Amino acid sequence: MGNRNPNIAKISLLSVLHHKLLAALAEPTSGSICIHKYDDRGNPIGLSELLTSERVGIVFQFSERYFLADTVLEEITFGWPRQKADLLFKEQLALNLQNAFKSVGLTTISLDEDPESLSGGLKRRLALAIQLVQTPDLLLLDEPLAGLDWKARVDVVNLLKDLKRHHTILVVSHDLRELYPLVDHSWRMEIGGCLKEEALPSAL
Repeated sequence: MGNRNPNIAKISLLSVLHHKLLAALAEPTSGSICIHKYDDRGNPIGLSELLTSERVGIVFQFSERYFLADTVLEEITFGWPRQKADLLFKEQLALNLQNAFKSVGLTTISLDEDPESLSGGLKRRLALAIQLVQTPDLLLLDEPLAGLDWKARVDVVNLLKDLKRHHTILVVSHDLRELYPLVDHSWRMEIGGCLKEEALPSAL
């Protein structure tokens, strides 16, 4: 899914979908969001479920600017439970990390590497992996191609095209043309918060 909107509308949308993370900006006054899972053949699995903020991953625009750790491993495990988590939970997180790195094509980089030494495209992949470790039901991407050179932009689009096979992705962007290969539905958010579905943009 893709969404084109002005900056204020973009902030409002992300705030509602991940209100705990962005509670300082906006808190939803009413309503709820539910999700329905489907198998590979498009058949529904079970009943619809309430979507909570814990089940939402978000990659901000220029997310690599917020990296804090000295190594890739420390960056991706930042915020993990240190003492209270049992061994089984930690083993599951380690498996999630392995799967996340594989899904974004980071299996060849060293976990001891400084995140700041990575290229722009690899930094964006690392930001995606950090969220995928939490196995979110919904992945929010804010301008995922911003600041990347043309080759990195193509690589990220191809990566997202693969990820959408297993994840529901909502992209917020001013220009969806480069993201055309992965967009199934496109909306424009108008002033006042109304969503208007529009024709898919033409590829460049």
